[in-house]
Amino acid sequence: MRIANYLMLLAALVLTVSGCSKKQEAGPSSIHGESAKAGAKLAYEHHLRIELQEKDIAPRMASVREACESARFGACNILRIEQSEHDGTLTVRIVPSGVEALSGLASQNGRLAWRETRAEDLADAVNDNAQKLKQLEAYSTQIEQLSQRKDLATNDLIALSHERAQIQVERENLQNVAAQQQRRLDTNLLQLDFSDEAHGHRLGLSLNAWTDELREGIDDALSMLAYGIPFLLLAFPLALGWRWFWRRVTRKSRNSI
Repeated sequence: MRIANYLMLLAALVLTVSGCSKKQEAGPSSIHGESAKAGAKLAYEHHLRIELQEKDIAPRMASVREACESARFGACNILRIEQSEHDGTLTVRIVPSGVEALSGLASQNGRLAWRETRAEDLADAVNDNAQKLKQLEAYSTQIEQLSQRKDLATNDLIALSHERAQIQVERENLQNVAAQQQRRLDTNLLQLDFSDEAHGHRLGLSLNAWTDELREGIDDALSMLAYGIPFLLLAFPLALGWRWFWRRVTRKSRNSI
């Protein structure tokens, strides 16, 4: 049973790898931006892996960067740029209406090898931050009412002044969090990974060769298993007979002693 389960796992792995390689071949050359429906608090992120000729990677990244910084397809901000010999990464935050155009520019004359779109639900985080801000404003109102009293001592005035400063700092922090949350809701994060298509092609060939060898290995293992089963069936009763004979001989030897 252990051998059978092991072979089934190997077969499942082969099918999974084959399915993944086929999945990467399909897909449009761009991706649509996403906006949450009314009442929803969803922050969308897109991740694309684009294969180009090595000589085109740097100019393409420069073109995408210029399009973002000039707001050619709508409000856009560069968040991250990385570049090496055979690949590069460009991450931006852009309005949903500009995602398709910018991703189309990035993948022009190239191959979209992989894509992913996901959304993070910010409803709890947004509500929690709004509740904290509401409680802080209520507390601030109480402090202001206390500060209006005429019978306060100097130490009390100093303490209230310190508390006001702390409230202002916390208010600004919560407002910044709210602004960042709203920015994530109003825009889409778009990560563009560029790679050399020749390198990706070699990797694909290696993966295909590996899966072919794995299939051949499984076929050989199954053949050896089928070939060995009759010998196992024959060897099992022989082993039982030999064990019975040996125990009988050793028992007689012990009795004679």
